[in-house]
Amino acid sequence: MTASATKKHHNIFPNLLMNSSDIYYIYLQKKYSRRISLGLSRINLALKKLNNPHLKLNNPINIIGSDGKYSTLLSLKTFLEGAGNKTTSFISPHLYKLETRISLINKYISLNEFKKYEKIIGKLNVRLSLFEVLTLIYILAASKQKGVNYNLVEAGLLFKGDSTRLWENPFLQICTNINKQHLEWINPKNINEICKQKVGYLSNNTKIYIGKQSNKVQKIIENILIKNKSKITYSKNWIILNKKNKFYYIDNNYKLKIKSNYIKSEGLLNNLGLAIKIALDLGIKKSIIEKNIPKIKFEGRLQYLKSGKLKKLLRKNEKLLLDGSHSLASATNLYNYLKKIKTPIYGIWGMQKNKMPKDFLKKFKGLFKKIITVKIPNEKNALSSLTLKNIALKEGYKVETAKNIMQSIKILSSKESKTIVLFGSLYFVGSALKIN
Repeated sequence: MTASATKKHHNIFPNLLMNSSDIYYIYLQKKYSRRISLGLSRINLALKKLNNPHLKLNNPINIIGSDGKYSTLLSLKTFLEGAGNKTTSFISPHLYKLETRISLINKYISLNEFKKYEKIIGKLNVRLSLFEVLTLIYILAASKQKGVNYNLVEAGLLFKGDSTRLWENPFLQICTNINKQHLEWINPKNINEICKQKVGYLSNNTKIYIGKQSNKVQKIIENILIKNKSKITYSKNWIILNKKNKFYYIDNNYKLKIKSNYIKSEGLLNNLGLAIKIALDLGIKKSIIEKNIPKIKFEGRLQYLKSGKLKKLLRKNEKLLLDGSHSLASATNLYNYLKKIKTPIYGIWGMQKNKMPKDFLKKFKGLFKKIITVKIPNEKNALSSLTLKNIALKEGYKVETAKNIMQSIKILSSKESKTIVLFGSLYFVGSALKIN
């Protein structure tokens, strides 16, 4: 190969690799810091240089909270679109494909669009974090869409200094369940400060919806919002009723039947209920909501794999359930669902360092017959399989380590009828979905 040919080869080959969203995301991670530095000064400067494209977004809706943001967003989005509205949305994190973070009307953003907007942002000469760049890519892409009725935006971390807190007068602000997470980012490290960081900076000129909370958190939120001038709707006036394993949404004016093969846990049902309440208040007909509930599926949240590469490793009498639960509250929701399963339950556990793995595993109270621990692939903050094994041993579990997800399934698969649960992190679940 000649020198010129060699040079040409090296110029072309990286571009071929960049067609993969995985490779492109690695490129973004290297170019922009993944270290989270909370604050709005950088993104506001970037927006100013871009002529404030976020102000072009019609009816922005913020979704804030510790757990349940994605499921609430997707449910509301489904109802809005079912009523004929056009929407865009921004979620975090993505499970297995970068493009799924950004939905533009009836499709995901393309990789070429991602690259186009990133190049524009890269020329601003503003030092941005990766999440800020992703937020800006969404805003630029969403601002180019025509005829959009609602733009749904999921917050990243807390809300006070999160790069999605951009609108003084958003159309709505929705707060899902708040619980003890991300304590390393706050001081004092308690639930009061978490609530303050999330709801203490909500707009004074919007409509606020607060999802189901523990009694303690509910009182804290009410106290924080006592001087907020927005119209605030709490979740005291609606319930999800379980009547002989048939679920209903009930408030003072409506009763809706919830028909779903996918939404079963208390947490997910409460998130669905919050979205139903908002949709009804927006004038969406009861019949449209009931018609669209069966269409809603939450990837990585109590998701049974029905086919694919991982499913093929199992026998017919074995089920594989994926759940990205990583907080104490979501662990309780998962436990309450799993304890109703009659077959033996085995676990495949991966988790990140900034969570509370010891307290997390305690929530399952000896539920698993055996646990296989795996380090989450391609995650710097992932706990080692050995560290997780030692935690599980102290809880009295029978434990093995595995090098990867596929090996862990092969270890557990046998003639015994069973449910295998892969849990502990959305990133871990995303890795499984990517393999599958």
